[in-house]
Amino acid sequence: MAMGLLFDAVKCIGCEACASACKEQNHLPGPVEEHTTAYTWTTVKSKEGVFSRTLCMHCEVPTCASVCPVGALKKTPEGPVVYDAKKCMGCRYCMMACPFDVPKYQWDRPVPIIGKCILCESKVKKGEPTACASVCPAEATIFGKREDLIKEARSRIEQHPGEYQDHIYGLTEAGGTAVLMLSSVPFGKLGLKENLPSEPPALRTWQVLSNIPDFVALWALFLYGIHWITARRSDVAKAEGSK
Repeated sequence: MAMGLLFDAVKCIGCEACASACKEQNHLPGPVEEHTTAYTWTTVKSKEGVFSRTLCMHCEVPTCASVCPVGALKKTPEGPVVYDAKKCMGCRYCMMACPFDVPKYQWDRPVPIIGKCILCESKVKKGEPTACASVCPAEATIFGKREDLIKEARSRIEQHPGEYQDHIYGLTEAGGTAVLMLSSVPFGKLGLKENLPSEPPALRTWQVLSNIPDFVALWALFLYGIHWITARRSDVAKAEGSK
């Protein structure tokens, strides 16, 4: 059963406990930065008189995974879109393809990797709530089955029609996401994209690839090259670690 988060901007008090808990859970260095980076995976900012969270939306059909040539990104059955740094070749295609501009690169490292929210995969796999949901004192971020979160979101809108926009962000955007959002102001004013298609962008990737002649042979050659690059990258990482 796919799990997810519901973030309610109406209830959020801006305490940033979620951002701090994310840092602790994922052993991320430094203070919470103003914007999401490879070391800060979620932020809380005041916009239009309400507080808004930024984090990976964990698409139902993730475009980042569809463009990754080495399978470093994948969607798990439980809902999180996770990242395997050992497989990553550093091409940054995921950064360019993500409809929400989420993945961030460690530009300051000699052997950089991508950083983004992984929806506390290890906790979710055990049936536990994410770190951010566990510490939220106002139930602005809650964890649960996606279908139950949709019901809860609709209930909040119906019970308080004057307080909420009549829309659940993430219900259909980019094919749907595991992270859903509610707001009292238009989502565009929170910095969220409002012109996203309801069809997963990843489908376009697969449609293009399926129409390329002799793609299998070309792909085999491409993967061989990537294998060499990845192996070389691993050797460099080991050399850096031995210094």
